[in-house]
Amino acid sequence: MSTGLAGMPASPGIVDGQVHLLRWEVPDVRHRIIPDEAIPGEIKRFHQALETASDRLRQVRARTEKHAGPDEAAIFDVQLSILEDGELLRQVEELIQQNLGAEKGFDLVLFEWRQQFASHARPMLRERVGDLIDVHIRVLSILLGLPDHDPVDLPKGSNKILVTHDLTPSLTVQLDREAIIGIATDAGTRTSHVAILARSLGLPAVVGLREATQRLNGNEHVILDGTSGVLVINPTPAQIVTYRERRAREAAEVTELQAMATADSVTLDGHWVTLRANVDLPEEAEFAAHSGAEGVGLMRTEFLVVGRATMPDEEEQYRAYRHVVEAFGGRPVVIRTFDVGGDKLPIGGYPTDPNPFLGWRAIRMCLDEPELFKTQLRALLRAAMHGDVRIMFPLIITLDEVLQARHLLNEAAAELDARGVEYRHELPLGVMVETPAAALSIHTLVDDVSFFSIGTNDLVQYTLAVDRGSANLASRFTPLHPAVLTLIKRIVDVGVAHHMEVAVCGEMASQPLMAFALIGLGVRSLSVAGRAVPLVKRIVRGVSVAVAAEAANAALESRTAREAEGELRRRLLSAFGDAAFLRDGLPGFLDGNIFEGSGGVNASSAHE
Repeated sequence: MSTGLAGMPASPGIVDGQVHLLRWEVPDVRHRIIPDEAIPGEIKRFHQALETASDRLRQVRARTEKHAGPDEAAIFDVQLSILEDGELLRQVEELIQQNLGAEKGFDLVLFEWRQQFASHARPMLRERVGDLIDVHIRVLSILLGLPDHDPVDLPKGSNKILVTHDLTPSLTVQLDREAIIGIATDAGTRTSHVAILARSLGLPAVVGLREATQRLNGNEHVILDGTSGVLVINPTPAQIVTYRERRAREAAEVTELQAMATADSVTLDGHWVTLRANVDLPEEAEFAAHSGAEGVGLMRTEFLVVGRATMPDEEEQYRAYRHVVEAFGGRPVVIRTFDVGGDKLPIGGYPTDPNPFLGWRAIRMCLDEPELFKTQLRALLRAAMHGDVRIMFPLIITLDEVLQARHLLNEAAAELDARGVEYRHELPLGVMVETPAAALSIHTLVDDVSFFSIGTNDLVQYTLAVDRGSANLASRFTPLHPAVLTLIKRIVDVGVAHHMEVAVCGEMASQPLMAFALIGLGVRSLSVAGRAVPLVKRIVRGVSVAVAAEAANAALESRTAREAEGELRRRLLSAFGDAAFLRDGLPGFLDGNIFEGSGGVNASSAHE
C-alpha cells in the first residue's frame, strides 16, 4: 500500500525513482571498555580510521573540484587539517590508554571540542563547529563499520532521489546533477537555502517533510512531486500512470511556455512588465539569458563565500561578475552585495548570533568590514566595464547605511584610480527593501538611490515575525497577509511618485498567484528564477492591470491571508479559465487528494 508525506513545494517538477537515503548525523556510540592488552591494537585501529577518513576526504575534494571547481572544493581543507591535528590524536589516545574503546574516546573528544568551539570568543573558531560535526560523523562511521553516505559516490545516471534531513554546504557542493534527479528534506521551507539551490539547479524538490528520513529505509520507489510538495512512497501502478501523465502534460506545457521567450511582456491592456532573472550561480547565466529575461534583477553573490574558509579576492570576484554581465550582452544586471549572515554563513571569521536573522548580517557586516566590502566593490566597478551593472545593497533600513556604503564605493573607486585600473563611473545604486522599517521610511531614501527592489522573503519574515527557515512555522509564512501587501503597496506608491523603478526579486514574484497580486499592487518589474520567466510572462500576457488591481484591492481589504488568497485566486482563474498550467501550478491554493485509499495525505494540508 502506498503512503505519502506532505511537505512544501520547493522546486517544481515530478520525478520517480529510488531513494538515496543520506543520514548525515552523529551516530550513537556505546561505552566500551577494553583490556590492557588490546590498547595498542585499538590505537592502531584509531589511526587507520583517521587515514581512511583522510583518503576519503581527498577523494571527495578531488571529485568536487572536478564537478564544481577549486573554490567549492576548498571547503574540505579545513576538515583535513582537523584530522591531522596533533592535539586531537593525543587526547583520543589518552582515553584509549585508560581502557576506553577508540570510537567512544573519539566521540567524547569531538563532543568536547564542539562545545568549546561553539562558545569560543573567536568567531572563526565558532564557525568551525560545522566542520567538526562532519569529521565527527565521518570518523565514527568508519570506526563503527557504518556505510559512508557521501552523495558524490553515486554513479552518473543513477537517477536517485536524495532524501536527507537538510543540506549542509559540504553536502551541497558534492551534488551531481547527473546522478541525483530530486531532493527531499525533513527541514527547510520554500525560501530556505536548499529550496533556492534546487530551483537554481532545476531539480524538483520537496522540503519540510519532517520525518522522511525516519519513515524510509533507503532504495524504496518514490514519486517526488515538487509542484505540489508531496513524496509518494511505494506508489501503486495507478498512481505511477497518473503522475507520469501529469509529468508529460507539464513537459508539454514547458515546451509551450518556452515559446514565450521572445514574446513581449505586456498585459492585455497594454502595460509593460519588465521580467528579469534571479541568478544564484554564474553558470546559470547562459540559461537565464535565453529564458526571455530582460536582464538580471538579482545576482546573489553569497555563492562566493558560503562554505569557504577564506574570502575570495578581487580578481576571483571580478571574473565571476564579468561572466554573468557578458552573458546578458548589455542588458541590465543588478548585483547584490554580500548578504552574508542569517542562513548564509561562510566557514570562518563571522560571529554566531543567537538570532542570526536579527544579527550581524548583510549591509551591517559589510559596513563593519570595510576592506572586505571594498574588495567586492572594486570587482563590481571593474565588471561594469563589460555591461550595464547596477549595484544593490541588502537589508538597508536607514539613510545612514546608504551614505556609508556610497562613501566606501567612492573609496574603492579612488583605489582603482591609484592603481590605474579601468572601471565604470556613476553606476546606478539601489537598495533592497526587506523590513517594515524600510518600507515605512522609504520616502527618506528617494534622493540617494536610483531604484528599489523588494526582497519579499525577508519582508514577510520580519513583518509576520515568522522564521522563514522553520518548517514548524511554514503554515504561518503567508506572503499574502494584508499587512505584507500594504507595505508593498506603500513602497510602490512612493517609487511611482518619484519616478523610480520598484522591482520585486523575492520568491513571491515567481509564483503565478502572487505575481498577479504584485501586478495589481503596481509593481512593473519582477525578477524571478530563470526557469519561471516563461510562466510569469504568460501570467502577464493573460491578465489586464485593471483586473489585477481590482483583485489586489480586494486582497488589501481582506481580514486574513486566506481571504486575500481567495480573492486573488478567483479572479486569476476567471481570467484564464480552467487552464492546466494553473491547476497544477498553484500548489497550496487548489485542493485535491492525490492519494488513493487509506494511508493517503491531502496534498494541500501542508500549505494551508
